[in-house]
Amino acid sequence: MKSATRAMAKVVFPVVGYMIARFFWLTSRKTFDIEGEITQEQCVAVCWHGELLMSPQAYRYFHKQQRSFAIISRHFDGEMIARVLVFFAIGSLRGSSSKGAKQVLLEAFRALKRGSDLLVTPDGPRGPRYKVSDGALALALKANVPLVIINYHPSSYWQLNSWDKFIIPKPFCKITFYLQSLSLEGMQLDEAREYLQQRMLVHAIA
Repeated sequence: MKSATRAMAKVVFPVVGYMIARFFWLTSRKTFDIEGEITQEQCVAVCWHGELLMSPQAYRYFHKQQRSFAIISRHFDGEMIARVLVFFAIGSLRGSSSKGAKQVLLEAFRALKRGSDLLVTPDGPRGPRYKVSDGALALALKANVPLVIINYHPSSYWQLNSWDKFIIPKPFCKITFYLQSLSLEGMQLDEAREYLQQRMLVHAIA
């Protein structure tokens, strides 16, 4: 029965998840606060795990045509996220720091070398919340591409009682998206980690 339920979820959830995400995007009043320059050049886009509902859409708002991949865990919830991202023309590279890390980082670096964008949640897939891991940093440093941080603040929202305090904007609210374009050029890993941690927390919701 469990396998049958999961099979059904794989079919139903991605469509419903996509429709929900689009509903909140289309019914919200959006403003964009941009630090640095958001160009059409290749980037590694990063957001907190709790902001996954809206951040991929903000990414696609600025990078409409770029070939892109997200690093997604091999857990079942990761499978659901990956299937929703297909609707936004975002592919998936499956793995995490706890499972398949070496292989997924290799695949991600190859994707960057081919010119693709990369989307990463530095505190995913299981936390700790708001703690930057090294994956996105190592990839951005090695490929020498800029990082684009995506945060957002809804004027009203629900916050789930999950480890990532997942944020769901309320319908018809105002959402301010905060985008920061950062260069890590010349930084060592420890310095880059501290810098990214600091910048990603500037607009994070408590």
